[in-house]
Amino acid sequence: MSIASTPPPAFRRSAPLAHARTHLRPVPDARTWGEVGPLPAVVSEALPVPTLDGTVDYANFDHAASTPALVSVKAAVDSALRTYSSVHRGNGWASRVTSSWYEQARAEVRAFVGAREGDEVVFTRNSTDSFNLLARCLPRDTHVFVFETEHHAALLPWAPKRTHRLPVPGSVGDAAVLLRTALREHPGRHKLVVLAGASNVTGEIWPIRELAAIARRGGARVVLDAAQYAPHRPVDLDDLGVDYLVLSGHKLYAPFGAGVLAGRADWLDAAAPYLAGGGATKAVTTRGVVWQDGAARHEAGSPNVIGAVALAAACHSLRSHAEAIEAHEAALGKRLLDGLAAIDGVETYSLFAADHERVAVATFTVDGVESSLVSAALSAEHGIGVRDGKFCAHLCVDALLDDPYAAASTTAVRASVGLATTAEHVDRLLAAVAELAEHGPRAEYVEGPQGWVPVNDPRALDVARPW
Repeated sequence: MSIASTPPPAFRRSAPLAHARTHLRPVPDARTWGEVGPLPAVVSEALPVPTLDGTVDYANFDHAASTPALVSVKAAVDSALRTYSSVHRGNGWASRVTSSWYEQARAEVRAFVGAREGDEVVFTRNSTDSFNLLARCLPRDTHVFVFETEHHAALLPWAPKRTHRLPVPGSVGDAAVLLRTALREHPGRHKLVVLAGASNVTGEIWPIRELAAIARRGGARVVLDAAQYAPHRPVDLDDLGVDYLVLSGHKLYAPFGAGVLAGRADWLDAAAPYLAGGGATKAVTTRGVVWQDGAARHEAGSPNVIGAVALAAACHSLRSHAEAIEAHEAALGKRLLDGLAAIDGVETYSLFAADHERVAVATFTVDGVESSLVSAALSAEHGIGVRDGKFCAHLCVDALLDDPYAAASTTAVRASVGLATTAEHVDRLLAAVAELAEHGPRAEYVEGPQGWVPVNDPRALDVARPW
């Protein structure tokens, strides 16, 4: 156990891989938001949270981990619960309504991801589940190519003997060369390239179309991890040039345990069902089982119809407000990145060029203050929620923080903007980080099994259960 209140002498850190002073592309001023329509509301608006000095409006900078529910999502779920019943299993009126809504939800998601004729849209639990489903469906001799920058959900499901990890690239051109070389050095009948839409760590948007074209020329299919991309940019399988797409509802303002694998049907129909059970079968006899084709083949058991409805409602709302959402996030993201860049003792991190396009995510460190202590102090003293650690992307974070000329940092802080974030929240975060960088935490903290916590913390954490 250790005690911290004032950080040790700070060290200046130069940026590995790219210049630290990162910027977003030029965006409309915040005053123009109304010209592109209103933003969809979230249920956590004006959420009061306790601090060491009282109660404040919660500043949510953890959207990249999980998003709050949209008001429209809650309304859709409340409506669906009224008639909730079995899906594809009964002929009662409630069952028929529920079954109809489940398939209408699939159609809504099809439109959201730009699924092509013949593509399947399979409901899963989340992106991790979707990647594991696809891994189970690959032909046995498939070679998989994945950058070490990927989230563990996209990095780990593949057969180790036929998985080729590409090192963290230092530029867009470097990524293209690495992929082209790897495909040429590993010929084979079946190949799959795993690409991120937006970095889970830095928010930078990957050159999807360019890398997908390289994959196609190399005889490979492409699966896109759109978990961090779809909440912020339009997704379209054909336009992006990818074969499969994976996303999670809990990052799309639909936190009800639903995800999607969308894409080409042939490998999915040729593989054994992801789960064996009811709903995936056409017939079961003493001689064996005849399995379904299509999405039902991999959706055995009673499906998460409420999650599907929530996801569909979120997709509909995000499509309807796409321009306003992008303007809101871009303006606040620029405010955040520029503000952090102006604070002495704070370093931000990038994979590609400093001005590379990104969604509104900033990953940073504060010289002399552990990242876990930064996040604890932001919460306890300022009512700000961020994420610290390696963000389920250990290889990427290790590469970004590998600087032999600076004080060792093994983890970082991630601030991610979304619909629950306001301009006041950004300004509060910047002021709090500047204070931490100059003076350290206000309070005294003790490091225990759950990380750093204030000594004599007056905040009540034994909140009554919601049931």
